[in-house]
Amino acid sequence: MGTTACTVCRPKDAHCPVECHGLKVECPLPNLFDPTSQRLEFLSQVKLFQRLPQDQHQLLASACEDVYFQDGEVIMKQGDDGHEFFVIKEGEAEVLISEKKMAVLKAGQYFGENALLRDEPRTASIKAVGRLKALRISRTKFVEMGLREKLDFPQRKAVGGQHHQVVVKAPTPKTESERQLISNALKKNQNLQSVVDLDMSRIKAICDIAWREEVPKGTKVITEGDDNADYFYIVQSGSFVVKLAAQSMEGKPNAATPASLIGPGESFGELALLYFAPRAATVQASDDASVWIIDRGNFKKIMAKSSDEKETEYLKYLEKVDMLSPLKRDEKMALAKCLTEVSFNKGEVIMKQGEPGDAFYLLVDGSVDFIKEGENKPGTRYQGFQDKAKPFGEQALLNNKPRACTVRVASQTARALMVDKQSFDMLLGPLEELKKRGKSGKSKLQEERQSTTIDSSRFGKIKRKDLKVLGLLGCGGFGAVELVEHQGTKETYALKALSKGFIVKSGMQNSVMSEKKVQLMCDSPFIVKVFETFNGPEDLCFLLELALGGELYATYNKKGFFGKVGHAKFYAAGVVVAFDHLHSKKIVFRDLKPENLLLNEHGHVKLTDMGLAKVTLGKTFTTCGTPDYFAPELIASSGHTLSVDWWTLGILTYELMCGFPPFEADQPMETYKKVKRGIGQVAFPPKCRGAAEDLIKKLCKADPSQRLAMKSGGVANIKEHEWYKDFEWQAFESLKMEVPYQPQVKSKTDFANFSARDADRPPQVKYKDDGSCWDKDFATSD
Repeated sequence: MGTTACTVCRPKDAHCPVECHGLKVECPLPNLFDPTSQRLEFLSQVKLFQRLPQDQHQLLASACEDVYFQDGEVIMKQGDDGHEFFVIKEGEAEVLISEKKMAVLKAGQYFGENALLRDEPRTASIKAVGRLKALRISRTKFVEMGLREKLDFPQRKAVGGQHHQVVVKAPTPKTESERQLISNALKKNQNLQSVVDLDMSRIKAICDIAWREEVPKGTKVITEGDDNADYFYIVQSGSFVVKLAAQSMEGKPNAATPASLIGPGESFGELALLYFAPRAATVQASDDASVWIIDRGNFKKIMAKSSDEKETEYLKYLEKVDMLSPLKRDEKMALAKCLTEVSFNKGEVIMKQGEPGDAFYLLVDGSVDFIKEGENKPGTRYQGFQDKAKPFGEQALLNNKPRACTVRVASQTARALMVDKQSFDMLLGPLEELKKRGKSGKSKLQEERQSTTIDSSRFGKIKRKDLKVLGLLGCGGFGAVELVEHQGTKETYALKALSKGFIVKSGMQNSVMSEKKVQLMCDSPFIVKVFETFNGPEDLCFLLELALGGELYATYNKKGFFGKVGHAKFYAAGVVVAFDHLHSKKIVFRDLKPENLLLNEHGHVKLTDMGLAKVTLGKTFTTCGTPDYFAPELIASSGHTLSVDWWTLGILTYELMCGFPPFEADQPMETYKKVKRGIGQVAFPPKCRGAAEDLIKKLCKADPSQRLAMKSGGVANIKEHEWYKDFEWQAFESLKMEVPYQPQVKSKTDFANFSARDADRPPQVKYKDDGSCWDKDFATSD
């Protein structure tokens, strides 16, 4: 074969000994015309490889091979499992979703990075446009060279929780045409309409609270990354340009997104109405403009109004319960807020004769039969109505005596309001005491009822001055976790330090004090223990139990455990037991994800990070957590209960089995739209079908009261589910079950399973004491 000028290689006047045009073969002159430095330059742009230590980049470059594709050739197909990653060196490729052209990729752009970590269906098809030259690396090669184990996996960050001071202005008077513009803009905002229920009464209320501001040309109303994200905007006049910085997504360009224009009658910033999170784009006035502004706080109040109306309705039901007549009106109102809605299907047993009574019910819809075993006569039937709820089981508020009869649902469905004795006692104290007091005397709401007895004698024994820092375990948004050793005993711990300056700046004083309270309440081998708390000049610290086996999220990614049934059952079981413990103390966790699960040196799993946990007796309304794990009621701002945690267990189980969460999307709003469509619309890969799919769907019911552990039987419903058939719960809970993975931990000072760097430490915010003494009760030791 004669030599010909090569149009694929560089430089153009070189001669190639083979015809390599359009063929998927490696160029015979790679060392001459494609130096490693060029490969390194391409690979350095890939977000995934930026997590790889610099000294491994040369190895990565050597693992890549050059491949060539002809015009129109499909490089990867939507829906297929991916095993390869590509970087375009020359040429272009089309991104197709459901055969529709979505984007064009050019030299320097890349696709398929997730395929190096796990089996995951391709989200788009990629087709060559003209002759295309690319770098390719397979997952097999990536794993064989040990590169996956050397990757750093940053945590997905939780959102919400901050309560900093927000400027709220008085509503601006509006003309009828202005109200119509605001109303139409709210209806037209598909993101907002798809996640919250905006009926006409709510739209009117939002119009009422909006205020108007003038925006001069060139003003940045929103800046990408800004923490001051508290407002939603509707354009009255003028226009705004939206700019989004570069980002990398599977099957999408990693170049800066083209600017878009927002004009009169349109809106932006809707994510700020749901929760606190840094802004995702920059929005700048392209000419003099005028906007209507709605703040998150008022929006939340409007969304919660229906809950307030329900509680007023519940109060009417309670007024008719004779046993509750000694309660004052404010006590009954507080009790109404604690009532939880539960639903049942025909034939379900709500109460069983002979079992200890632990809850009181108000039947508001459907009918139930009261059956006494051993009696031949038919039982009594109760019918519940919206305007006349039927109470039963109220004796449980007085004592735990065995139920006198069985209560079974007779109608197709039934709905009731319920409060358990523990919640009642935490809120108001024993009903027996209230009966003795009568309606005279002081309201029990003026007392601190939710305090929990904690053995304080176990604290104050470890002093901060005796702790020596050995290394960095992890970094968060406003603090770091370090490995420390007690210089006297040589025992090692994890020291979690939170910047007091950042806490105050973010308005999280109450949240941090709540975190301490919750942490002290926990006593489970499946939850990281606290040994002491310290209050320093610049930080607040938790001295915690060590778990040196590493974070479950990084472990799964590095070891390729996704889809392994035994692993998923084991780690999900740890969450079941941890949640059962938390819920027994009325603690809702709200931030489950693999990043918040640690392995100790024995391979046992432990739940960690109580930053978003709180004691709640009824509904709570703060939208917080990790977006991939949000439940529908969190998104809708309608209030959530302990049931939100069981939703997150379903999401975790799916992720451990599939490698990605079921509602994952490029943007939070797209995730929330998927959540609202429901788990029934999610595709389950073959490895996650059968019993696993059934369990996940029963945990991820849209109706919180229908989630598996919220039904009659509670946590036992999960333990007895088909997916856990033959799982030895007793051995597991006693830590005698063989672990599916034994982490490598050489000693109690070995933190090699963590990869945090000093460069990851968040900037410190200088603390200035305002004299409020908000932190005075934080420390258990000096």
